[in-house]
Amino acid sequence: MTWVTAITSVVAATQASASGKYNQAVYNRNAQVAEQEAEQLEKQAVFDIQQFDKQFLKLQGETKTNILFSGAELSGSGLRILRQNAEEAELEKDIIDYNAKIGKARKFEEANFARMQGNIARQQARATAIGYYAKAGTSLLRGDYDFGSKNKKSWGSGYPNPSKNY
Repeated sequence: MTWVTAITSVVAATQASASGKYNQAVYNRNAQVAEQEAEQLEKQAVFDIQQFDKQFLKLQGETKTNILFSGAELSGSGLRILRQNAEEAELEKDIIDYNAKIGKARKFEEANFARMQGNIARQQARATAIGYYAKAGTSLLRGDYDFGSKNKKSWGSGYPNPSKNY
């Protein structure tokens, strides 16, 4: 019966190893997805800034038109309003860029963490597999082999085991 235990342990070790490889592959895929999301955040920030610039140019054009339509000149208060709008626009673009960089850094950190989890899963599976292999080896070293014969002999001894009743 010990050979059945040994075979079962080897099969379990193989399954543990396969499971570890699979889990590592899943975590690596999660890391790739997080990196892709990080790149998408950067592209989204560029797009958002472009859209903001379009809206800002429209706002500045409307502001100039309103100033000129009111009969005032583009000097003094009118220029101060346009300058203040431009300063606020730059600040808003900096905020969009900053938020994108923070989001990108978080996604890269998420990717790194996923890879670490994958490595840990693989190492745990290896440790489990080694445990099963050790169990198989121990089972084989302790066991008697009869393989259908009536003379049970200790493995490697060539002599009947005196402690067993045959």
